[in-house]
Amino acid sequence: MKKTWPAPQRNAAHILEILKRVLPTPGLTIEVASGSGQHAEYFTRAMPGVKWQPTDFDPTSLPSIDAWRVESGAENFLPAAFLDVSTDTWPLEHADALFCANMIHIAPWECCLGLFRGAGRILSAGGVAVLYGPFIESDVETAESNLGFDVSLRSRNPEWGIRDLDEVVTVAKREGLELEERVSMPANNLCLVFRRT
Repeated sequence: MKKTWPAPQRNAAHILEILKRVLPTPGLTIEVASGSGQHAEYFTRAMPGVKWQPTDFDPTSLPSIDAWRVESGAENFLPAAFLDVSTDTWPLEHADALFCANMIHIAPWECCLGLFRGAGRILSAGGVAVLYGPFIESDVETAESNLGFDVSLRSRNPEWGIRDLDEVVTVAKREGLELEERVSMPANNLCLVFRRT
């Protein structure tokens, strides 16, 4: 029931460095597309002052997330909830922060639109939204590995693909979120910190 994926094991410590700087403590963070639940377990253990609401669109991921929660015993690790970001029905009406890793390139563009629509709705002024994953940047040469990954994604589903950072920033601005920080991460990924205005 408990899933273990290699990517969260590799990137969690690097992401945590940023989250410790930008997440409100105490505060409530909603994680969109929690997947296996490994990030939630790692981050709640490292940041006991942050309540963490994991969510996922895939119903088969929810038992895995909760298995990690039960094993950790962390009080700030909340039960997993179903979330379809493309709808306006979210499991909570307010959060201090939002975190989403590796979702918008393996989902239709509507999910990116819904992610920021939801962030704009549930975050108060000053709240943060943190995104992690690969992006295409107009002024930065795209790594060969990311170009190949993009081709692979689009061959699996034409609605998927690594997103253009400028387009993502435009969507965020429309929903009242400004890009505050861009951090280069290992394996040609970025961590983006948006602030709710």
